[in-house]
Amino acid sequence: MTRVFALVLAAVVVGAVAQRISGLGFALVVSPVLVLALGAFDGVMLVNLCAAVSASMALLLVRRDVDWRRYAALAGCALVGIVPGAWLAASLPGPVVEISIGVLLVVALTISVLLTRTSVVLSGPLTLATSGVASGLMNAAAGIGGPAVSVYALLSRWPHRSFAATLQPYFLTLGLCSLGAKWVASGGRMPGLEPWQWVTIIACTAGGLLLGQRIAPHVPAAAARRIVVAIAYLGAASLLVKGLTDL
Repeated sequence: MTRVFALVLAAVVVGAVAQRISGLGFALVVSPVLVLALGAFDGVMLVNLCAAVSASMALLLVRRDVDWRRYAALAGCALVGIVPGAWLAASLPGPVVEISIGVLLVVALTISVLLTRTSVVLSGPLTLATSGVASGLMNAAAGIGGPAVSVYALLSRWPHRSFAATLQPYFLTLGLCSLGAKWVASGGRMPGLEPWQWVTIIACTAGGLLLGQRIAPHVPAAAARRIVVAIAYLGAASLLVKGLTDL
């Protein structure tokens, strides 16, 4: 258990660095380790909570760049998707949910990347609403809500600095609401960690964010956007692999 928890802490640090540089990635890095250590349901619940803590800390660093109008619109749409996502997580076989979400993400990301190579820009309310609902559903069902919002960022040509900053209050809202919905759906179940483990995880999250804060100014916007796309694809691929191996 000690080795597993050490791996959890390492993943938390790396995830927090990725979160600060690209705006997302915390759940992708941390989720596989926590699921391995605690099981699918408890692991994803802890991912939701840790992602909310990470986002709240990162928000203090990037609050001046947040597009609060876009945040409110995305968060409102995501709340619609959280309820069916929590139901899927509690009711359907995990592999079915993971494979379905993984396939949808790969298709959506590929279409988005191809469209960014053209003059097509899709920044209207329908694109935003679809991405927000999909993000809320995926976050509650599988603990990964960032890739769906990345699709919107690509389609709308959202400047990376504002995108990465706006994701922090968005992930804070999404994590807390997903956690609450799954707590209700599971009858009040929470991950069983010792107090010192909670404190250590939070401390490692803060350390990773501070490290990312030092690295972020040296990463060009174009490179950061490529990191976002790569993280989104990795998230989709990890869900597909996990779902297929659990069948």
